[in-house]
Amino acid sequence: MKDLAKKGLSLGLGLLVMTKEQVEKAVDELVKKGKISADESKKMVNRLIETGEREREHLDEVLRERVKNILSELDIPSKKELEALEERVRRLEERQE
Repeated sequence: MKDLAKKGLSLGLGLLVMTKEQVEKAVDELVKKGKISADESKKMVNRLIETGEREREHLDEVLRERVKNILSELDIPSKKELEALEERVRRLEERQE
């Protein structure tokens, strides 16, 4: 059972790069080898996909925050700051006309 749990964990971590079809194929292999039942496979696929989705969302959040910090450290203006500058330039151009 510990081996099965390790395989499940490995599958869960790999979900960041696996498609649903790939997960189903990997779990189907466990069924064919008699490691888990067909009923267990459905639950495992759902659980692994949910875990993978949560991990992907967490990774997205971490990466977004990290990129934001890097851009801030490099003193690169944000989209909001650029839009404000564009608006200011537009108003100044209108005054000149």
